[in-house]
Amino acid sequence: MDLRTMNSLFTHEMKDLYSAEKQIIEALPKMADAASSQNLQTAFQQHLAVTEQHLERLQAAMRQLEIKPGNVLCKGMKGLLEEGQEIVETKGDPMVKDAALIGAAQRVEHYEIAAYGTVREFARQLGHDDIARSLDITLHEEGDTDKELSRIARGTFFETGINEVALN
Repeated sequence: MDLRTMNSLFTHEMKDLYSAEKQIIEALPKMADAASSQNLQTAFQQHLAVTEQHLERLQAAMRQLEIKPGNVLCKGMKGLLEEGQEIVETKGDPMVKDAALIGAAQRVEHYEIAAYGTVREFARQLGHDDIARSLDITLHEEGDTDKELSRIARGTFFETGINEVALN
């Protein structure tokens, strides 16, 4: 990683986000298949389509800035998705597993919120205002996804006595 200039840091972070989004696109269908709740399956499938748009926005910004994705691997996302994969492969009560999948997905969303917020500010500081606006759209969509996952958890799992079952 080259940290001699803010532009080199920004470039690296854009490549890191690109890697993260590619990894998420690969993981979301597995998470949807592992979910027992139709609402959660639908949320994961819808977020896959939104994530593909995030990747397209990143690709457009990178083309504009003449940044090639290269072979940067977002290690943070890789770790989060490996933890999620453990949940996908685990047996247990379907509702408890869905709650665990929501938790794993929200950790991914929070990572993305932090990453997009940082890169958006770097873009602003470097005078890439149109790219900052594009990153801001994605940042808000990530926040919306996090809120939707919380809504599903509150409306499905925590209203049906899952906590009583989990405590026993």
